[in-house]
Amino acid sequence: MERKRTDCPALPPGWKKEEVIRKSGLSAGKSDVYYYSPSGKKFRSKPQLSRYLGNTVDLACFDFRTGKMMPGKLQKSKQRFRHDPLSLKGGKPDLNTALPIRQTASIFKQPVTKVTNHPGNKVKTDLQRATEQPRQLFWEKRLKGLRSSDVAEQVLRSMDLPKGLQSVGPDSSDDTLLSAIASALHMSSAPITGQTSVAAEKNPAIWLNTCQPLCKAFTVTDEHIREQEMKVYQARRSLEEALTADGLARAAENSRELLRGRTA
Repeated sequence: MERKRTDCPALPPGWKKEEVIRKSGLSAGKSDVYYYSPSGKKFRSKPQLSRYLGNTVDLACFDFRTGKMMPGKLQKSKQRFRHDPLSLKGGKPDLNTALPIRQTASIFKQPVTKVTNHPGNKVKTDLQRATEQPRQLFWEKRLKGLRSSDVAEQVLRSMDLPKGLQSVGPDSSDDTLLSAIASALHMSSAPITGQTSVAAEKNPAIWLNTCQPLCKAFTVTDEHIREQEMKVYQARRSLEEALTADGLARAAENSRELLRGRTA
């Protein structure tokens, strides 16, 4: 690991900022940031730093990674908090993973029966209409622009889809297709085959099957499955080796810090 320790002007005199760049494992190239008090005490997070300093330093706009005061970041946080309806109500964030298939209320929730005195009147119910809601066409476009990020707020790279998967419908981008396939796998246990109707390519607004992703029909062979299993196996081996190397590196770092503490 490569270590860079510099002064931190945003904190009181004597405080040091240390940036440790990882050299091995899957996280090679990324860095960890630590802060040291004038007495040599180590801090790994902003909450630890805030508890130690107390009211002596206002860390509201202090950026832990850069070691600088960023008033603009505080202003954005205040604006987001002011316009957040959850913050006004004191509620919890919505952790519902339901997909936005249909935003409007369904008109088929319960059957409607007209009651008359006619002796031949019968009450008819449609259980399928009572339980299922119609899906809007191309609702996957609502997921456009959403990106996943890691704990360091860095956007994760999108998956590379096989060349055999071809989009159907407007805005046929790889991100929309990936969202459609992931959503289909998430919502249904039925086989994912794509749009089997050839007419869906000519006029998707009429012939599109909303239960299938926005792509042309495709077939998954046994060879494809074996190739994917091998990729998963190799990825798990690489992850296991990276975790082992990271654990050994952290153990060595803790041993060096303990040795420095004894000799100090």
